[in-house]
Amino acid sequence: MADEGSSLGPAQTGARAPARARVGTWPAGGVQWGWNGIWPQLGFAVPARVRIWATAEIGAGRLFPWFAVAFGTGIVLYFAADHEPAWWAALPAAGLAAAAAIWLCRRPVAFVLTLGLFAITLGFAVATLKTALIEHPVLRFPAYGVTVAGFVELRDESQKTDRFVLRLQRIEGNRIVDKPQRVRLSVRRGTAPPAGAFVEAKAQLNPPLPPLRPGSYDFARDLYFQRIGASGFVNGTVRVVTPPAQAGWRLRAATFVESVRDAIDGRIRAVLSGDVGSIASALITGKRDAISPHLFDAMFVSGIGHVLSISG
Repeated sequence: MADEGSSLGPAQTGARAPARARVGTWPAGGVQWGWNGIWPQLGFAVPARVRIWATAEIGAGRLFPWFAVAFGTGIVLYFAADHEPAWWAALPAAGLAAAAAIWLCRRPVAFVLTLGLFAITLGFAVATLKTALIEHPVLRFPAYGVTVAGFVELRDESQKTDRFVLRLQRIEGNRIVDKPQRVRLSVRRGTAPPAGAFVEAKAQLNPPLPPLRPGSYDFARDLYFQRIGASGFVNGTVRVVTPPAQAGWRLRAATFVESVRDAIDGRIRAVLSGDVGSIASALITGKRDAISPHLFDAMFVSGIGHVLSISG
C-alpha cells in the first residue's frame, strides 16, 4: 500500500527506491544525504533536474575536476588585479581557507564551499608567489649600440632568423636604467652561437613588446615569466670569446638539454625524410628551420604554427 498522502502506487514507489539507494554517503561513515537531506525545503525550491545534476556532481570522485577549475579561477583573478598583490597576504589567506576546509570536513555543504574557496585562494597565492620569485629587472627604454657579453643559454632556429637567449655577464650602453639579467637576440639564419658559448656582440635592445591591442597576446608577460628583460637584434657579428668565469650548473643543464634536442632532431630527420621529418621534429623539439617555406607559411595561416611556437 502506498504511503499516506502520496499519489504514487506501490509500483512507482518501488521504482524510486533504487534511485534513492544510489545516493551515496559522504563523508565515509556519515549520514546518507542528498539535497533533500541537507536542506529539506530546498527540494521544493530547486527544479528536480537541477537537483539530479547537483547530486551527480557531488558524488564520489566528481569534485576533484572542479578543484582544478577553482584553482585556475584564482590564477585568473591574479592577472585581473589592478596592481601587484602582496605575497605575504595571499599565502595566509590560502592557509586560513585550508584550515576552514579541514574544520568543516564533517559538514558536506560547508566543506565543499570552503574547499572551493581554498582552491581559489591557493591559485591566487601560487601565481603571486611565482611572480615574486622570478622578479627581475626589465629594460624601460630602447637602447642602441649596446655592448653585451654573456653565456648562451638557449638557441632557436626559424625560417628567416635565428634567436638565442643570453645570460648577461656584462652590458654597456646608454639609457639602461635597470640592467636585465637575460635578453633574447635575433641574428641572421645559421649564425646563432651554440648553447654554452660565451659571446660578445653589439646589439639594439628594446623593452618587451606590450599587447598590440586590448585583449591581444601579451608578449611582455610571456617574456617576463621566462625571466627575459629585453629583446632585440645583433648589429654585426657575434664573437665567441673566452669566458671570465666557469659556467654555472644552470647553464650546464641548459646545454645538456640543447644537446638532447639536437640528437633527437638528427635521429628523426634520419628516419623520416622531407617535410614529414621536419614537422615531426618541430612538434617534438621545436626546431623549425628545416620546414619548407611554403608549408611553414601554410601552417601558420591554418593556426598549426602556434603549436610549433609552444613546442619551441
